[in-house]
Amino acid sequence: MLLARLVDVSREVAATSARSRKIAALAGLFADAQPDDVALVISYLAGRVPQGRIGVGWSVLKEAVPPAAVPSLSVADADAAFTRLAEITGSGSQAERKRLVRELMARATAEEQEFVMRLLMGEVRQGALDAIALEGVAQAAGAPAADVRRAVMLDGSLPRVARDLLAEGPAALERFQLRVGSPVLPMLAHTAKSVTEAVGALGTACVVEEKLDGIRVQVHRSGEDIRIYTRSLDDITDRLPEVTDAARQMTGDRFILDGEVIALDATGRPVPFQDIASRVGSRVDVNAARAVLPLSAVFFDVLAADGAPTLDLPGSERHTVLARLVPEPMRVRRAVVEDPASSQQVAAAEEFFSETLRRGHEGVLVKALDAPYVAGRRGRSWLKVKPVHTLDLVVLAAEWGHGRRTGLLSNLHLGARAADGTYVMLGKTFKGLTDEMLRWQTQRLRELAVNDDGFTVTVRPELVVEIAFDGVQRSPRYPAGVTLRFARVLRHRPDKPAQQADTIEQVLDSRG
Repeated sequence: MLLARLVDVSREVAATSARSRKIAALAGLFADAQPDDVALVISYLAGRVPQGRIGVGWSVLKEAVPPAAVPSLSVADADAAFTRLAEITGSGSQAERKRLVRELMARATAEEQEFVMRLLMGEVRQGALDAIALEGVAQAAGAPAADVRRAVMLDGSLPRVARDLLAEGPAALERFQLRVGSPVLPMLAHTAKSVTEAVGALGTACVVEEKLDGIRVQVHRSGEDIRIYTRSLDDITDRLPEVTDAARQMTGDRFILDGEVIALDATGRPVPFQDIASRVGSRVDVNAARAVLPLSAVFFDVLAADGAPTLDLPGSERHTVLARLVPEPMRVRRAVVEDPASSQQVAAAEEFFSETLRRGHEGVLVKALDAPYVAGRRGRSWLKVKPVHTLDLVVLAAEWGHGRRTGLLSNLHLGARAADGTYVMLGKTFKGLTDEMLRWQTQRLRELAVNDDGFTVTVRPELVVEIAFDGVQRSPRYPAGVTLRFARVLRHRPDKPAQQADTIEQVLDSRG
């Protein structure tokens, strides 16, 4: 398939808000693609490069290359080029990357060049989410969307399911079954503002569980074979000997557990997420790393036991199975709300939330006890509640948007006040902005612009925005060594002068 065909559909999907039209456009694209191309097409539309990080950033992409006049570049050609780029190492790597990128861009039309740049910069945001792509695959193959969704849930890979489905037809879905040793995508949660709101929204018996700020893991055991996977289905078994040891000591067999890997300091409080991520991501001597920062697993759900799937069991029954497999110290703390209409039980749940925060954890999950485990979905039967932190920060620059945001200034560069009157950049965000907010900020920031390189507009530091975020974490990318986790714009504050924005000291204090 020509990359130009994908680029055209990407633009079409970005230009419409109608879900049915998005699905129809994607279905036509998938029907035209060869089965072996479908996995790449789905990945590119979702803004993912299968090779992962390939070492190509703006410094490599910024040099303009005359575009091709006629489309000739295929999706497979692009994939081959990305693979070569990912394999480059050693002396002269940057020069070789530039050479290969120029070679790739010379074969691409202007529209294809723009798409490739956005793909490599992580800027493909045209709304072709996996859920919509799944519907498009189902429509193209003539298969029920529910059956395709179930197959993806159990296999963990829409591209893989789509390839087999489009090559063999709906009968291919029968081979996708839950198997111990084959990871599945985890169930995710929606958000609620408070425990009371969450309990009321569920309207049924529920449980309030500690939300731990660790690494989500899925532990599979079959006999002596134990495998550990991340939420993105990466195998990290060799990096977590503590978890392997714990799973081996459990009495059950052929099970799949869902949980978090955390670490506690000498006082029993959780250590920062980044310390855990650094330990799990490290490829140095695991035993040495373990001695410095020992980790432990805490489990909250079970997907299979004794080889039999438990996904479809209600949450209350899954917990009974979990309690049989996992010792209490390794199970997440929880409080049951049997009657959501009971003010006394709801008050107790709110106190459990407060106590969880005092213990240093990031919040709670409120889960309906009668709901199944819906792998790979953000289910309405799980609601997360976390305290919301806000800061008033100054816009230092903004990046031109793509897709539906073409022609609008979107990604904001955020700064806090420093003692000397300058501003310290803390990161970027494009989240939380409505169409009306985008239009307003584009007009205002163009009035404040001092430079525009075609990608980023630098502005006078005058516009204040109120930012919500989940926490502060270390980051060597920014001058103060920190950035905001999951930052999103709540509102513009044109009424507030930049001199009254929050300071870098206040940001650092908010780390707790």
